[in-house]
Amino acid sequence: MPVLPGAEPFRHEGGEVGVLLCHGFTGSPQSLRPWADHLAERGLTVSLPLLPGHGTRWQDMQVTGWQDWYAEVDRELRALSERCSQVFVFGLSMGGALALRLAAKHGDAISGLVLVNPGNKVHGLAAYALPVVRHLLPSTKGVANDIARDGSVEIGYDRVPLHAAHSLRNFFRLVDTDLPQVTQPLLLLHSPQDHVVPPADSARILSRVSSTDVEEILLEQSYHVATLDHDAERIFDESISFIGRLAPSVGKKGSTSGG
Repeated sequence: MPVLPGAEPFRHEGGEVGVLLCHGFTGSPQSLRPWADHLAERGLTVSLPLLPGHGTRWQDMQVTGWQDWYAEVDRELRALSERCSQVFVFGLSMGGALALRLAAKHGDAISGLVLVNPGNKVHGLAAYALPVVRHLLPSTKGVANDIARDGSVEIGYDRVPLHAAHSLRNFFRLVDTDLPQVTQPLLLLHSPQDHVVPPADSARILSRVSSTDVEEILLEQSYHVATLDHDAERIFDESISFIGRLAPSVGKKGSTSGG
């Protein structure tokens, strides 16, 4: 299947500091593209992959699971690490969970994490029904496009494939057990008004990671896809400041000196 227009992966060759961006469940790189462009314009090397099963049609996602999504970002992280002196990982929603697992598994290879409305759990009765219902129904109503800003649209599926949702549930449980192994500096930004991921997920993550350099920022003007919402510029600016503090070479466009 052809990739939906705007949902293509994005890469930019910049300086010695790299950023891997991980998009969310049923979403696409489009939700993070303005953030990726912002980073690229400041001389960073950027990788924004399209996760398997995403960016085409929801039926393609039905035959994928967390192992496929994680393998993709793990591969991109390794590639970035080969050509960059420092690598940061950013994530939105499920992408935040992917970033946390990378951090738990790769340790010092990751210099810091920036998470926006990260997911930690599939909530409600649906979570308990998934193991059975996924064999009876192929999909349910989508979760894409939770944005407060008028005219801003996320390219994502209008249906949630239930086999994939069941895999996501298992992945969240796995990542939750990984959280104490996360030690990197962490910037977590989340929306009090999020109709997809409740604030409890961010609170849970903050309470379980072992990171000592932690900052939490509330995105009061945005819903779930905050990277396309009213607080987008703040996310971009705060993430650049975060990198600049931990990687002094940033800001020297095209710099080849290590930070």
